[in-house]
Amino acid sequence: MKGLIQRVRHARVEVNGESVGAIDHGLLLLLGVEARDDRDSADKLLHKVLHYRVFGDEQGRMNLNVQQAGGGLLVVSQFTLVADTARGLRPSFSRGATPQQAEELYEYFVERARAQLTAVACGVFAADMQVSLLNDGPVTFLLEA
Repeated sequence: MKGLIQRVRHARVEVNGESVGAIDHGLLLLLGVEARDDRDSADKLLHKVLHYRVFGDEQGRMNLNVQQAGGGLLVVSQFTLVADTARGLRPSFSRGATPQQAEELYEYFVERARAQLTAVACGVFAADMQVSLLNDGPVTFLLEA
């Protein structure tokens, strides 16, 4: 399971011109699910996302996680994140989970995130989404579980 986190001042996801999820400052997470992933993978990645220290403390050092910084989490499914791009000029999606497996793990991830963090928003699984954000820093990390 892969998660691309971006520290944001604000982020929003729209489907068909309607906002379906938004946060103020916090983390935007693009979430990719691979065929080998399971609930344990989701739990491990969620732990990393919620505890990864990317927010500044009083001295401006990245010592605070999203919970300590009082931020929100916007989770957006992103199957292209698990593409194999090592060869050629066209991505291969052979590592990706089936749509059913990916949706189940995406929903599980969001449910577990909501149990641990107050401000959690999400996109719509498999929808054509438009994501807008103001990246803070910019600060972006690829996390894997």
